[in-house]
Amino acid sequence: MSDSNTRLYTWPFGLLCVSSLLFSASFNMLIPELPAYLSGLGGAEYKGLIIALFTLTAGISRPFSGKLTDTVGRIPVMAVGSIVCFVCGFLYPVLGTINGFLFLRLLHGFSTGFKPTATAAYVADIVPVKRWGEALGIHGLCFSTGMAIGPAIGSLITSHYSINVLFYSSSVFAMLSILILLNMKETLKLRESFKLSHLKISRSEIIEWRVIPAALIILLSYLGYGVLLTLIPDWGEHLGITNKGLFFMTFTISSLMIRFVAGKVSDRFGRVAVIKVALIMLCISFYLIGHAQSVADLLVGSVAYGIAGGIFSPATNAWTVDLSHPDHRGKAMATMYIALEIGIGAGALLAGALYKDKIGMIPIIFYISSGACVVALLYILLRERFQGAY
Repeated sequence: MSDSNTRLYTWPFGLLCVSSLLFSASFNMLIPELPAYLSGLGGAEYKGLIIALFTLTAGISRPFSGKLTDTVGRIPVMAVGSIVCFVCGFLYPVLGTINGFLFLRLLHGFSTGFKPTATAAYVADIVPVKRWGEALGIHGLCFSTGMAIGPAIGSLITSHYSINVLFYSSSVFAMLSILILLNMKETLKLRESFKLSHLKISRSEIIEWRVIPAALIILLSYLGYGVLLTLIPDWGEHLGITNKGLFFMTFTISSLMIRFVAGKVSDRFGRVAVIKVALIMLCISFYLIGHAQSVADLLVGSVAYGIAGGIFSPATNAWTVDLSHPDHRGKAMATMYIALEIGIGAGALLAGALYKDKIGMIPIIFYISSGACVVALLYILLRERFQGAY
């Protein structure tokens, strides 16, 4: 794409954003209800695996989705991610055992291992270079809108109907995101027909080493998100929140408006400068969440986290694209998401290992999350000093 083309708000970009919103809502609407559902199956001690298993297969599938994105095409890979979500929604009520549930969490993770990787590459293909930050911010806004409405809708459906209706609703949202993809044009110019050899991954095809600085920052920062996903349903209930999706809805809504300007700011002032501000705010937000003594305190922490995330995500995504080679954008985005999944999964495992249904441990775990962001900030400051800001 020529840089002289400065259009951002095109029909393909709009379709992509709506598809991502529906896809995000599809799997996020399950999150607040899964801990109680697993406890009902007799698997309360496995709560840490709800997110960890999901992110495990998401991370494992990234090298494959990255390679397929750069060879077979962006749209087929996006479609695979949505189809997995669609199928899993119908299987949860069927496999109603602890082992069946944990298997489905593994399978469900493939959805986010495929669609976001190809989506990010597609955005970079259709948007001018100088507006990558803004575009990824707007796209992230739509994805975050799905994160906001998903948990709230999920809790509402479960309270008025049943958990099985929630699972089926998740499938419907995933199907809608697939139908939108049918109207989109492939942007990869040199496409190959799918072959089994595409699933053979060499070491050189797993990691895009150019984007490792961004990946390390993302890994450390998303430890706290894994903790949030695992502990907030119980922490919120302990503090008096009745709708388990309220925390997620609050922090996502607070990130929406900031995303309108965060991407533009990173385009103008540089990714690293914006990321440093976001890391400081993430440190503060995790402390506030862990220190909360009431619903109001928790929601203040939620708003702070939403603002921090709204600044952090588009800047780190755009920085990853900046650092990558144009011919390896799929692999670069896969590398970034591998780091993200490792961070979320490690955070979930940490939370599950330390928590063990002891409410008094939750503040300590959030303070640890804050400390991980401090480490990320120190890394980026040292890198800036010895290697430069880019």
